[in-house]
Order: sequence, then structure tokens, then C-alpha cells
Amino acid sequence: MSTRAFMALFWLMAWIPGISTEITVCDECSISSIAVAVEEANAGDTIRVSAGHYTVENLGITKPMTLIGEPGAILDGANTSYVLRLLSDSITIAGFEITNSGRSYTKDYAAIYVYDSKMVQVIENTVHDSFFGILMEKATQSVIRGNKVMGTATREDQSGNGIHLWHCEEIEITNNEVFGMRDGIYLEFVDESRISRNYSHNNVRYGLHFMFSNHDTYTDNTFQHNGAGVAVMFSKWIRMERNRFEENWGTASYGLLLKEIYDGEVLDNTFTENTLGIFVDGSARVNYSHNNFLQNGWAVKVSGGCYANVFTGNNFIGNSFDISYNSRMNDNTFNGNFWSSYSGYDLDKNGMGDVPYRPVKLFSYIVNRTPETIVLLRSLFVDMINFSEKVSPAFTPDDLIDDSPSMKRFK
Repeated sequence: MSTRAFMALFWLMAWIPGISTEITVCDECSISSIAVAVEEANAGDTIRVSAGHYTVENLGITKPMTLIGEPGAILDGANTSYVLRLLSDSITIAGFEITNSGRSYTKDYAAIYVYDSKMVQVIENTVHDSFFGILMEKATQSVIRGNKVMGTATREDQSGNGIHLWHCEEIEITNNEVFGMRDGIYLEFVDESRISRNYSHNNVRYGLHFMFSNHDTYTDNTFQHNGAGVAVMFSKWIRMERNRFEENWGTASYGLLLKEIYDGEVLDNTFTENTLGIFVDGSARVNYSHNNFLQNGWAVKVSGGCYANVFTGNNFIGNSFDISYNSRMNDNTFNGNFWSSYSGYDLDKNGMGDVPYRPVKLFSYIVNRTPETIVLLRSLFVDMINFSEKVSPAFTPDDLIDDSPSMKRFK
């Protein structure tokens, strides 16, 4: 049976009279404690929690059930440990405000902790003042949707990650907002998963950080004002499409870092006003197509060990440096891109420039070697040395050429 069919059957059975019941928790109810309600509930029951402030410390849920928080239902972990621990399959947590998990340098305390479970749903909760927000370990076929996780961290040691997954498969992370944490979203050994329509901003380290995670897709996310946008390491077969990387500024900041990445697709993304749009290090066979690089310091910086990457149909507009290389050797393809600094002509009116374009400037090579020279960026001296290198390449890759530069910006 497919995952979707199983989910539909599960929810249908949950609503058949006689199979599941609903327990209400409130101050005036016969059950006023969420822990008591969880203990008395049978598998498949629903617990509905009315508005109120409930102290919930390290509550373990070990059977399938649904917990729904009415508006104003607050779960307070009293700064001691985990707030909720989900230790069974088919658990849903929805609609709560969850606060004050414990903080530790040896344990990853979280507002919601999921371990060795499948078919878990964490939906439309608000988490604040917690060490980790939502932490999943060894989970499969689960959903994290519509949550807001927020912190006040200004240093990495002040907070854990907003949404943290370890050794998981087939997870959907969608429509969440995360800010003020160490990493907004962190994935390690996470395969066959989909991360979409999340807004990760103002986090101390990364908006999204993942490694050793294969066959995943990242679509329609926004990463803004983070210490760095997205770090992707030691992964294969990833697809990043229609994401926005915006205003990730800093001396060591970038929109997207790709380190040891193979056989990926970077499509239709927008990189705007980042110190460095994409930093590629030791990655091969990645296609970069129809991306927008707008007003970044460096649009793309390529380090060593990068082979058989293809850049085509991209817009490079208003960047201080479009392409930066640290060697004279090139095994990557740049063809059919739009470059706002291209000054060639199109006599045959086919939409492609008749004069090839060299996107690597000598001054970018100099700045890589001596960063202090960046103060000369707008000087006449820089224009002169860039022109001389264009005429007779001596330091930049002489075979890094766009033979068919587009005359018009791609829509």
C-alpha cells in the first residue's frame, strides 16, 4: 500500500464511531492534565486541549493519537527537559504554543522530539524560547507543516536548530517559518525528502544546513538575512528549484555553498544582494540553469576540484564580480548566459552575441589573492588591468568563455 493510501485509511478509521473517542482537557473538565489524558487515551483517540497554560515536562507519548490545541493552548516545559516526546507511529500534534524546553550542552532538548516513528504530523504549532524547536531522529513518512519556530539567539552556543532531522527518510517540511535560531533547518542523513515553501531568516549560522542527504528536493523556499544562506555538503542527487537567497551579508557569507556535491540541479533560483551568490567547492556534474544573480558581491566563486558543471540560461546582472576562479584550469561549461556587463554586438540578429564573453576578470583573481585590494574596485586602474587581461589572458582561465552570450535578459 502506498504512503498516501495508508494515510487516508488511517484518518478514515480515526473518525469511525466506536473506534476512536475524543477527550477534552481544560481547567474545569474532569481531566485537567494533559499527561493524565495521554495516559487514559486509547490508541487512535483525539485529545483536544482548551485555551490555558499547561506545564508539560518530558511527556512521552507511546501510542497513536491526535493532540489538538485550541487557540490559546500553551504547553510550558518549565525549562527542564523535553516538552513532548513522540515515541509511537501515527501521532499528530497540531495548534499548540510550546515554550521553555530545557537547555543543555550535552543533550538536545527540544519542544517536540520525535524518535523512531513514522506517520507523524507536526502541524501549525508555534515554538519559542526553546533550545531546539522540532527534532526528529530515525523518523520516516512524516510531515512538519505550517509551524513557526522562533528564538533570540545572537551566538551559536545560545541555541539549537529550529527544525533538526537526523537519519530520516520521506519527510515533508513545508510552509514553516524559522528565525532567531542557530540553523533554521538542519538535515543530516536525510533521504527522499521534500523541503518547500519555508521562510528561514535571521538565523545565526545557516538558513538551511544539510549534509550526507541524498535524493532530496528543495523548492520555493526563502533564505534571508542569515549568517549564511544554505550550506550543502557531501550529498548527491539534489534538486534546488525556485528558491530565493537574499541579503546574506558578511565577510564569510554566501547565498549557497556546495561542497562535495554530485549530480545535482540548481534551477530557477534567485540570488540577490549576497556577499557571494554561490560558492562551489569540489562539486561535479551539477547543472545551473535559469538562475538570477542580481547585485551580489560575487555571483559565482569556483574553487578547486569542480568538474563537468554546466551554467546555461542564467542572468548575471549588476554583480561586482560575475565569476571568480582560483586557478587557470577549467573543466566547466558556461554557455548561453546573459551578462549585464557584456558589451558585444549581434549583427546577425539571432539573439546571441557575435563576440565571445570572458566572465572572469583579472581583478577578481587579484582580490582572491589579496582581499585588501577590493578598495580599488571602481578605479580606472582596475578597468585597465581587466582590459589587458581580456586582450591577452595570462592569469585567468583562457578557455573559460561564453561563446553564445545572450543579448537579452531571460524572463
